[in-house]
Formats: sequence, C-alpha cells, structure tokens
Amino acid sequence: MTTLTDRRTMTRTALFIGILLIAANLRAPVTGLPPILGFIRADLGLGTTAAGALTTLPLLAFALLSPFSAGFAREYGLERALFGAMAIVAIGIALRSSGTAWALYVGTWVIGMGIAVGNVLLPSLVKRDFPHGIATVTGAFALAMGIVAALASAVVAPLAAAWGWKSALLAFLVLPLAALAVWLPQLAARARPAAGTATPPHGGAVWHSALAWQVTLYLGLNSTIYYVAIGWLPTILADAGLSPAQAGSLHGVMQLASAVPGVLLAPVLRRMRDQRLAAASVAALSGIALIGIQAAPEYAFVWAMLFGLGAGAHFILGLAFIGLRTRHPQETASLSGMAQSVGYVLAATGPMAMGFLHDVLGGWRVPLLLCAGLALAAAFIGMLAGRNLHVAGEAGA
Repeated sequence: MTTLTDRRTMTRTALFIGILLIAANLRAPVTGLPPILGFIRADLGLGTTAAGALTTLPLLAFALLSPFSAGFAREYGLERALFGAMAIVAIGIALRSSGTAWALYVGTWVIGMGIAVGNVLLPSLVKRDFPHGIATVTGAFALAMGIVAALASAVVAPLAAAWGWKSALLAFLVLPLAALAVWLPQLAARARPAAGTATPPHGGAVWHSALAWQVTLYLGLNSTIYYVAIGWLPTILADAGLSPAQAGSLHGVMQLASAVPGVLLAPVLRRMRDQRLAAASVAALSGIALIGIQAAPEYAFVWAMLFGLGAGAHFILGLAFIGLRTRHPQETASLSGMAQSVGYVLAATGPMAMGFLHDVLGGWRVPLLLCAGLALAAAFIGMLAGRNLHVAGEAGA
C-alpha cells in the first residue's frame, strides 16, 4: 500500500512539474523578443511598424486558434495535444532564430500557434487532475509564467550583446525541450478536455448580450494595453535614455509584477458582493502608470511595477468574470470563446497601431496617452462588467 501511495504521489508530482514547465512556455517566447528588437531592427533594417508586427502575429494566432484548441484535444487527447503544442513552440523558436526576416515572422507565428493551444488546454488539465486544488495550481502556473518571462526579459539583452540576437532567441529552445522531456510519460493517456474548455464561437445567446460584450471588451482592452507595453516598453525606455539591459530588466519587473495579483486577489474577491470598484480601480492603475512613463520616465521602475500590478489584476478579474457572469459550463465556454477571439483581435491591433503612430508623429507621447485613455475606458466598462448579474438573466435584472 505504501509503495502504491508513493507511486501516485510521484506521478502527481511529475504531472505538477510538467504543468509548470508548460506554463513557462506560454509567455516567455513571445515577451522575450521586445528587449532585443533594437538589435534585430538594426540587423534586418525593420521599421517601427514592421517590428510591431512581431508582437501582433502571436496575438492573431491566439485569436484564430484558441477557440478550436478543444477540438484538437477531443481528436488526439488532452495530453497529446499539449505535447504537440510544446513541439510546435520548439519548431517556431528554431525557425525564428535562423536569421532571415521571413523566418523571423513565420517562426513567431508558429510559436503563437503552439502557445494558443497551451493557453486553452492547460486550465482544462488542471480542472481534471487537480479538482480540489484549482486555485492553488492555477496560481502556481501563473506565477511560473511570470517568473520565467521576467527572467527571460532580464537576460535576453545581455545574451544578445554577447552572442548576437539569433543565439539569444535560440536559447529559448530550452523551455519547450524541458517541457517535452518531462511530459513524455503523459502520452500514454488520451483524455478529453474538461467541459468548460473554450469552444469555437458560433453566434448564440452570448453574442447578443450586452453584459457578454462588456466582459469581452474589459478583457480585450486590457490585452491591447498589455501587449503594447510588452511589445514597446523596452524601446520606449531606451528612447528615454536607458540602456538595453536596463530596459530589459524593467520589462521583466513589469511581467513579474503582473503575476503578483494571482496570489493575492482571489481571497479578496471572495469577500466582495460585486467587483465594480475592483474592476475600475485596477484598470485606472494601468492608466496612471502609462501617464507616468510618458511624464516622468526617470521613475520607470515605479511605473513598471504599477502597470504590472494593474494589468495582472485586470486580466485575472476579466477571466473571473467569464465564470461569474454565466450560470452553466456550456454558457461559460461560449463566453470564453467569444472573449478570447474578440479580445485577441483587439489586442493584435495595438502594437502595430502604436508603432505606426510613433513613426508618423516621431515619438511615444501620443501612443502612451492613447493607451492611458483606453485604460480609463476599460475602467468605465469594468463598472458595468463588475455588476452582480448573469448573461442569461441580465434582461430581467
């Protein structure tokens, strides 16, 4: 009996480690690119708008592929779909690092495809295998995402300065390879995704619901602002006089700060009758940080921390709204598919649009203030999305 218990414990421990390693791949390969955009632009002759497309491509992949990821799991099994996702990320990293402009863009798109599948299916795996520890395990893998992304942003610029940008990007290959190695024993299983996993958007009642659109826009505006910061913060700080290494470190600080609310916010939410004040406050915090970056870049560390805290809490609240504003798993899945599709399409426009404005206007003042305005709009929408209503019952409320 003891031996059997020990084996089960070891299996669950290996599964938990595998989850953390997969989570480590869901942000760092994308967010590790912006700190060395200066090296890449100088080598390949890319303009600001063209460089912004490198942040846009993964988001378009998220928008297009995320709602269909559950179908891959139903066809091939949850474990094999996640293994395939990590293999795709590895292929994309290798392609992106080959040194040509076309491979840089194609590899970035391929990385986005793999991450899209992992983003959708990993929570389903946690729901299935850790049903009594969903909050704990989700918090752990969110923290892993933030820590690995922060470390990647901090070290990638020094690596690029020492070895070149191609070798610095190739170093990210260690992340999917480690996940694949640990995940191999899971391939014997062939489980279906959990019932609440996002499904393809198909119209339906949620698309005609004002509350559903409020939740979607609340998430979408946060993603837009966050990925503008992910894509351009190192360049903005470098243009303000910081070194590439300093800018990359602050980029990492922002991402690490965005993981902190995952640990602190859940107990607070449970005590709230509704989430209106919280939703507005965290969005406004991001807006204040963006104004601070423009007005007083010498305090960039403070603004990076505030933005990370605000954007991280905003994201968690938006995800929580998907469950809090629906009554059953099918409705939750429909709203999740809608929010991810529309939200990532909105997010994909941000980095390229702000890069274009920078090129036209010759600076970051207007793009930063425009993003601050979007954050304030999200605060207003959060007051609506945070009401204690449900999608199905809002008309009678």
